[in-house]
Amino acid sequence: MQTLSKRNLWSFSVGTIGRDMAAAGLFTNYLLTYVLFTKTLSATQFTVITIIMFGARFFDAVIDPLLGNLIDTSTSKNKFKPFIFWGAIGTAVIVSASFANRFQGWSYVVFFGVMYLLFSVCFSVNDIAYWGMLPSLTTNQNDRNRLTSMTTLMAGVGAFLCSFLVPVFTVGDRVIGGSAVTGYAVIGIVFSIIMLGTQLITLLGVKEERKSIPKPEKTKFSIKETARVILQNPQAKWSGVILFIYMMVSTLSTTMIATYLYFSFGYNGLYLMLFNIVGQVSGAVVFIIFPLLSRKLGRNRLVRLAVLLSITGYTLLFLSGTFLNSSLEMVKLAVMAAFNILPSIGNGVFYLVVMINIANAVEYNEWAFGKRNEGIIFSVRPFVTQLGMGLGQLLTMAIYLLVGILSATNKISLIENEAAQATISGAEKTQAIQQIILTTPNQKSTLLLLFITAVPLIGIYICYRLYKSKQLLSETEFESLNAELVERRKQDEMVA
Repeated sequence: MQTLSKRNLWSFSVGTIGRDMAAAGLFTNYLLTYVLFTKTLSATQFTVITIIMFGARFFDAVIDPLLGNLIDTSTSKNKFKPFIFWGAIGTAVIVSASFANRFQGWSYVVFFGVMYLLFSVCFSVNDIAYWGMLPSLTTNQNDRNRLTSMTTLMAGVGAFLCSFLVPVFTVGDRVIGGSAVTGYAVIGIVFSIIMLGTQLITLLGVKEERKSIPKPEKTKFSIKETARVILQNPQAKWSGVILFIYMMVSTLSTTMIATYLYFSFGYNGLYLMLFNIVGQVSGAVVFIIFPLLSRKLGRNRLVRLAVLLSITGYTLLFLSGTFLNSSLEMVKLAVMAAFNILPSIGNGVFYLVVMINIANAVEYNEWAFGKRNEGIIFSVRPFVTQLGMGLGQLLTMAIYLLVGILSATNKISLIENEAAQATISGAEKTQAIQQIILTTPNQKSTLLLLFITAVPLIGIYICYRLYKSKQLLSETEFESLNAELVERRKQDEMVA
């Protein structure tokens, strides 16, 4: 059985910090906020951007398994590293350009479409190769739990830094350059550089050990083969369906929360930063103790607890946001941030369990069909992630149009661009934006909060029902399966 070295544990996990700051964090979670508050777009242009985002996500979802197949058929000595390297380079360039431009109107719509499509391809190449490397580093279940939870923790560190730095330095008194326009530009470039640095740690530090794992057979690169591998593996297939629903509802919630807070409590990034960090710190604690919790409780009991926390948290979040007195602004914000801890913990645990199930699907595939197909199976994660996030963003933008928030954000965008050109002072900018928010009906904020809480609550419950009904591998079942694989490999070596 292949064990995990400390060098690989740290070199692999630390590598995702910059990825989750620049790509999974800034580009994925803040691009729509950047568009809303720095670009002046008509309803038609906003709708076209919505279609582009979903179309690019769908395209990405389709090509992800093909990219996974391409990685599987790679004969390079370092199977994953070339894809990680080139994917990181392309992603860094695109993220920088996406936040450091001054296009408006239709010219921005065209630019947005090109950048979004290129990001989908480049980050998928990096992401599939990065996560596809994980099963090759250890076959020990406890080590795999450690590596998955440590990597998710480091992803949480990247998300934490993103949630702390982006709101503070793009909105409010501490904004870089006096405007969200310049703030996002600087942060986009800095985060991209950090991404390249942390990915370099993985590229130089991780030692790929493939002696205890069968060498991949050369297979024809085809859509048919890719679909066959995924659909015949119930562990990969149903974990993918669950992750798709999870990503759809969580993307909607995390994308809309900034707009809700700005229109409910004021145009200040500190509010968003405090709200996010409380939940993320709680989630980080879960990632640290997850291996212990998994050993003590087992994944099935953990999932039940996680879903209970999420449903309770979303319910309390809506009730507190709707019925607490708005005159006690900071008290209300603190209470809502405290209640947000519950779904943050629950969702974090649930996500970890699903990720481990996808990793275990590699061994299941080898046990059931004689091939590991790491690249194809791990392409399930970015495949359903992109599709789920695409649909989540599509729903978010549809909700913005339905609620009628675009007219207010367009006015704020005009003021932000005037501030970036230094045609108005910081005080004038603050006063003008505050007036826009005060004249926006409270009912719009309440509707946003309803969608932010109700949609994830329903989605998480559906995920739980699927998890229970599809009989995904437990720890005991995986250990038995893996032990049988070890014996098979020994027999194969003796025959050879």
